Amino acid sequence: MNETQRNVILLGAPGAGKGTQAERIAAGYTLPHISTGEMLRAAVAEGTEMGLAAQKVMQAGALVPDEVVIGVVRDRLAQADAQKGFLLDGFPRTMEQAESLDAMLAEDGRPVTHVILIDVPEDELVERLAGRRMCAGCGKGYHVVFDPPQNEDACDVCGAELYQRSDDNEATVRNRLEVYRAQTEPLVGYYEGHDVLRTVYGGGKMPDEVYALVEQLLEGD
Repeated sequence: MNETQRNVILLGAPGAGKGTQAERIAAGYTLPHISTGEMLRAAVAEGTEMGLAAQKVMQAGALVPDEVVIGVVRDRLAQADAQKGFLLDGFPRTMEQAESLDAMLAEDGRPVTHVILIDVPEDELVERLAGRRMCAGCGKGYHVVFDPPQNEDACDVCGAELYQRSDDNEATVRNRLEVYRAQTEPLVGYYEGHDVLRTVYGGGKMPDEVYALVEQLLEGD
């Protein structure tokens, strides 16, 4: 693994596995994993002003306003651990966010070096997302097909009730995918034009298989 600076963006529809791959990339390349989704969910849980503003939009499967997300990312990229490289997961999601990010990075002379698109068929995305369940007690996650609990409605660890997140029901999942197609897919062309986009096909593959392909891209450029 060489010492080339990597400023990485992960793209892909909801359910494509960006979070799983981001954790592996961050560990393998010692990059801070900057997930806007996690930061926003934390703000909702904490009841901050930003969190309250974002909550209704997130529950409907729509996108949080650009100015809120851009402000969060700007503050995060200014921190010391992001100066030698970073991994963005869930940002940018719109052309306006991509252009704002480029402007931010241009000020510091550190452009995006890799944009990796994880491509998964829509039917598989719906199956992945709508089948997720969370434990109301300890927070452990399950999947009704790929990782079911021993008892249908109870957590294996603490016995608490399992529930489906409001943004994981099938109707909201399909709405999220429509939002993705309309507002985020144009980023594919944008980054192709900047010659930094690479695509990994993730349909029907285990996370280890996808990561092996991702690693080849990060090592090869």
